[in-house]
Amino acid sequence: MNPSPRTPRTARERLIAAGKWIARRRRTALAHLLRGACYGAGTGAVGLIFMWVEHQL
Repeated sequence: MNPSPRTPRTARERLIAAGKWIARRRRTALAHLLRGACYGAGTGAVGLIFMWVEHQL
């Protein structure tokens, strides 16, 4: 027997809960996305600079 007094959630309630969970974490996810894009752009720029320097030598 399940000791929990809560009844199982319906599909609609689960969907609403998932939407609220995503909304709470949206800012964190966007910050991680921006950080990753900055790291990627920096890595690409450094790689292109080194390729240019190697080509010049």
